[in-house]
Amino acid sequence: MALDKNQSSPDQTSDFEKAELDLLRESLRRSYKERFLMATRLYKVRQTMKKAVITHKPFVSK
Repeated sequence: MALDKNQSSPDQTSDFEKAELDLLRESLRRSYKERFLMATRLYKVRQTMKKAVITHKPFVSK
């Protein structure tokens, strides 16, 4: 039985679910201070990205 590229095998699905549960368990072990520091770091990155401006300079060949 051939699988489509968009379909995942049952093994992959269980691997993803296991990885997701592992990340959830790890995050629950963190202290409130660690959670606060991570949240402030993400907030600062978000503010920086909000202010970012993308400019495009056309390529000039010599």
